[in-house]
Amino acid sequence: MFKLKTKSGAKKRFKFIVNGKIKRKKSFKNHLLTKKENKRKRRLSYFSRVHKSDIKNIKKQLLLN
Repeated sequence: MFKLKTKSGAKKRFKFIVNGKIKRKKSFKNHLLTKKENKRKRRLSYFSRVHKSDIKNIKKQLLLN
């Protein structure tokens, strides 16, 4: 039988925090930043939690069933 590998994209994008929750980076902070306000860019730099309906799929990609 072949080896099961984790999805490398999911491995780079998600980190686990306490209580089995998963954190992720927010989008829209890669380019075209000159027209965005400083307040908006600052809020986009914080981490966010993954919604509970997506946790099952992410754990499946990371082979953590």
